[in-house]
Amino acid sequence: MTAIAITNAHVVPVTGPAFAGTLLVEDGKISALGPGLTAPRDAEVVDAAGAWLLPGLIDAHVHLGIHEEGEGWAGDDVNETTDAVTAAVRALDAINPLDVGFDDAIAAGVTTVNVNPGSANPIGGLTVAIRTHGRVVDDMVLREPSGLKSAMGENPRRVHGDLGRTPSTRLGVALVLRQALTQARIWLDTDDKERDRSDLVSAALSRVLSGEIPWRQHAHRTDDIMTAVRIAHEFGYKLVLDHATEAHLIADRLAKENVPVLYGPIMTSRNKIEVRHRTPRAPGILAAAGVDVSIITDHPVVPIDYLIHQVALACKHGMDAQEALRSVTINPARVLGLHERIGSLEVGKDADLVLWSGDPLDTRNRAQQMWQAGREVMHLDQRQLPVISPR
Repeated sequence: MTAIAITNAHVVPVTGPAFAGTLLVEDGKISALGPGLTAPRDAEVVDAAGAWLLPGLIDAHVHLGIHEEGEGWAGDDVNETTDAVTAAVRALDAINPLDVGFDDAIAAGVTTVNVNPGSANPIGGLTVAIRTHGRVVDDMVLREPSGLKSAMGENPRRVHGDLGRTPSTRLGVALVLRQALTQARIWLDTDDKERDRSDLVSAALSRVLSGEIPWRQHAHRTDDIMTAVRIAHEFGYKLVLDHATEAHLIADRLAKENVPVLYGPIMTSRNKIEVRHRTPRAPGILAAAGVDVSIITDHPVVPIDYLIHQVALACKHGMDAQEALRSVTINPARVLGLHERIGSLEVGKDADLVLWSGDPLDTRNRAQQMWQAGREVMHLDQRQLPVISPR
């Protein structure tokens, strides 16, 4: 692969101070960065002319590719509602890389997404972290599985209660979770030769119980959030809170518990009672309390190209700008177990880079060029329209 030197850039590493200088890429990795670097003779030189260079944005909770826009029922594979416990289903198996949302993500500076099953079931299935550019989803995978989706509150109660089966209450949701996790613990403690190999549900859940992947808990209200914390303590797994609309009301408690929060979506209506306390102030409150916060779109609930707009909105309502950038870079990278590869500009990390016309927190600025693993996947043409590289 050709070496790339991005010169005359305002470089924002995220995990270190910004500087004016150069970043070098070799074999798809960041090989050097700093002021005063000289481009190698054989390098392709990109003169940034003062533009801002950042790591690619990361959205850690989307339904991109499995809940396709403009496809209606035919493109909706987000929930397998035939059972309350579908831990063994994999988001990977339903992703369509030709979903138009992927182009929107690329044009908006988003290089990585985590695709989740939906929230109809108490236990929904395995999530996958992928890059946003590719023709075959297998070639886009960064980590699979990257977590196991679970849901509390209104959604599983309504879906399964309406069908006349458990769960129909919050009591029932917690029961379903404990039953499945208890069975998985028994399966995990059974001698390997005697395990039921056809029990794919327990096999999937065992990956959470063994600490291999986190438990991704959809929860909005504080009572559901604390039930999620309680069950995580009972079974000893790594908990991540998704949505967590009322998390800011117990920010001190979550900081003490060291539970990461993926907050959002923010730019949406209060369309159900669980989100009546939604506020763009929440990410700032959580971060100030010491909670590891990421901001998410829940695409297509909020279109993925508005990810950075949500971040800017959080800043408008009090979030520190540095913390805001971390909420869509290194923080979600850490949640996904990919922080050693992506999420910041550091030597040895993947060259997932976005060149912005200025500070991305000023929403008048645009992503004008993108690289994934050192390969250019987007640039703006003379009309300032995004040109996506062939897949």
